[in-house]
Amino acid sequence: MRWAAEKVPAILEAWLPGEMGGQAVAEVLFGRYNPSGRLPLTFPRHAGQLPAYYNYKPSKEFSLKRTGYVDLPAGPLWEFGFGLSYTTFRYFDLRINPVRIGPTGEVEVSLNIENSGPFEGQAVVQLYLRDEISSVVTPVKELKGFQKISLKPGEKQRVRFKLNREQFSLLDEHLRRKAEPGLFEVQVGASSQDIRLKGHFELLAK
Repeated sequence: MRWAAEKVPAILEAWLPGEMGGQAVAEVLFGRYNPSGRLPLTFPRHAGQLPAYYNYKPSKEFSLKRTGYVDLPAGPLWEFGFGLSYTTFRYFDLRINPVRIGPTGEVEVSLNIENSGPFEGQAVVQLYLRDEISSVVTPVKELKGFQKISLKPGEKQRVRFKLNREQFSLLDEHLRRKAEPGLFEVQVGASSQDIRLKGHFELLAK
């Protein structure tokens, strides 16, 4: 797979396409259909990177920031949420409202996305959340929502997400579900690594 990733500009993964799979693959290859699928898993560069996943603990961040894994880059071959399209999308104007909430409050995250390429296509907007400081170790980010929208060339649309106590909460040292006060980082992008916009909100104790 590493050779293919270096030499081939695009790979079409059909998984188990069924009896109409041949037609579906042909339509994508000949440009009659613009693909919009995203990876539900992480592809590692080498078996030595296993297990490979996007929502790792902060202790793993140091090794991923190194120049390479032995004689290879430290990052994955293709990350969770990755996918290609015949067009491109622009993310802009992130808004988080309100920026301070109580334990039972809600946060609305919204942004504009524009089809900046030449073809009609579907974008999969992904929202990740990072708890900056917590009583137990939490992942560097977790997927909290996604939306797939269709846009014609030049068209733009406002995408909105709602975040509530369920998304903020964690399992404490006694395995009890708990929403702890503190700062949260909102990350919005096209994959777990292709983050286009970032912002913050604060969860208050009362």
